[in-house]
Order: sequence, then C-alpha cells, then structure tokens
Amino acid sequence: MNRFQKIFSRNRKVAVGYATSGCPTADESLEFMRGMISGGADILELGVPFSDPTADGPVIQQSSQTALRNGFTVSKAFDIASALRSEYPDLGLVLFSYYNPIFSMGPEVFAERARKAGVDGVLIVDVPFEERSEIEPVLNEHGIELIPLVSPATGPERMKKITANCRSFIYYITVRGVTGTRSTLPDDLQQHLAALRKVSSAPVAAGFGISSPETARAAAAGADGIVIGSAFVKIQLDDTLPAAGKRSRAEALAKLCFGAVR
Repeated sequence: MNRFQKIFSRNRKVAVGYATSGCPTADESLEFMRGMISGGADILELGVPFSDPTADGPVIQQSSQTALRNGFTVSKAFDIASALRSEYPDLGLVLFSYYNPIFSMGPEVFAERARKAGVDGVLIVDVPFEERSEIEPVLNEHGIELIPLVSPATGPERMKKITANCRSFIYYITVRGVTGTRSTLPDDLQQHLAALRKVSSAPVAAGFGISSPETARAAAAGADGIVIGSAFVKIQLDDTLPAAGKRSRAEALAKLCFGAVR
C-alpha cells in the first residue's frame, strides 16, 4: 500500500493543499507549507513555477513569475520536498508541474531526484492521455505515481481509459477554465462525479474554485477529498504580511475549509 492509499483509507475526507514552491522565496514557501500542514492538509501539491502555464489563473501565474524572478528552479523544489518529507513522514507529496521543466531536466533525472526527495506523485497538467507513455513508465520505475486528471468535458469512455490502474487518486477538475477562487461551483458537479464513480473505483479529489467552507462542502459531497489552491496562493502573494503572518493565515484557512468537510 502506497502513501496515497493509506491516506485515502482513513475514515474522513482528505485535504489537499496547493502552494507555489519558491513564492516569494524557497524558505518562505516552505514555512508557508508548514502552516498548511498544521491546519490539516493530508497531501501537499508543490507547484513547480513555469513561465508559460495554460491551466493556471492569474493568481498562480503571478506566484510563478514571482518565484522565477527570485531565481527559483526545479532543483529547489526537490529541496523543499526533501525537507517536508524529513519532517512529515506520513504526508502525501505531489509535484504539480508542466511537462517542459521535466523534459528540460530529463524524465529519468527528474524521476530519480523526485524519488530521492520523497515525492509520492506527479501531476502534469499539459500531458494528455495519449502522450503520457513518455513519462509514466519512467515515474513508475521509481515508485512515483502519475496522477490522472478528469474534467467536466471528459466523456465516460475517456474517463475509463485515463483512470485505469490508478494507484493514487483522481484529480477531478470541478470547473471549465483555469484555476481561481469562486463563490459557487457548477450545478452539475455531483452528476459529473457520479459518472466518474461508475467507471473507476479510485479515490477522487475535487479541485479548482474551492475557497470557502461552502464550496468545500459542495465539492466534498461527491468526492473523497478536496483540493484548495488559489486561495492559499493569494496569501503567499500578500506583501503586507511577514512570513510568520502568512503561515498563520495559511493555517487558519486550512482549518476553516478542511475542517468544514470533516
């Protein structure tokens, strides 16, 4: 049983939090992530900053640009992952990336370094099902799971193919479009989640748009866990707060939203 399976076997909804690695600096982002964990995150998605994202909204785009301007690299993301693994042995660790940084480093080197850093899974938003054979076997050789994504536009047959043999969890994208906070989620969310359940028995974490107890509960109603991203990253970008203040705010937001579904 891998770490994801252990986490999702607990008798409660799973809390997944996203933060941009290196925003505004590596040390500050690590401290910020510690606050998310203190607030109840079971799994952390460590965003790997990329200059040309396609799935990220303005908030996460800005955080990536901030990190890159301050000299953040993929190698430093491994350093953060390694630090978290040494402190939190039961924490689920995911690297959230686009394929370009992985390709530039070399899939084999990337997978080996991720394994050594204690990473459990990788989520690559711009690699479609038809092309994941370029990276998935390499990750699997190192014991790292490629986390599948399913969206409202994914039909049942494609869902079945994408999620076949999933040993981690399915990331269900709750809305059409890019990341960002929203006050409500689509009316047909539960219908789509039910359709996904019919073709896969793997656990499902619903993300995109969740930023409040209300949206957290709406997403969790039909999923095994929820993912909160942009709401955390907004705090990372708040220049009026010192690092300690950002950590406290992250912990408070985690307790508020994750606590709402437990």
